[in-house]
Amino acid sequence: MADFSIGEMQEMQRILQEKYKRKWEPVDAATGRNKLLWMVGEIGEVIDIVKKNGGERAASDPALRAHLVEELADVLMYYNDVLLCYGISPDELKAAYTAKFEKNMTRW
Repeated sequence: MADFSIGEMQEMQRILQEKYKRKWEPVDAATGRNKLLWMVGEIGEVIDIVKKNGGERAASDPALRAHLVEELADVLMYYNDVLLCYGISPDELKAAYTAKFEKNMTRW
């Protein structure tokens, strides 16, 4: 199976946002803050699964793992909404990520 790229995720989010544009707030810099807050809420749901069940069980119990993966998908959906709100392209993210990786490789 091929990797799932940021570009693919962003395109799926664009399609989803277009479908619900009359129901959801717009995807623009003014609503980026709201998308970040929703993303933090979803991260909280991921934390709750691990906190309540422990990391080992959350990773190995099939039902808990499915719930964990679903909540992580929610995090990624809001993450990609944030990227779209601020007009951050996959190439721009890759450049920043690569630079941060290289910096961290020489940090300690």
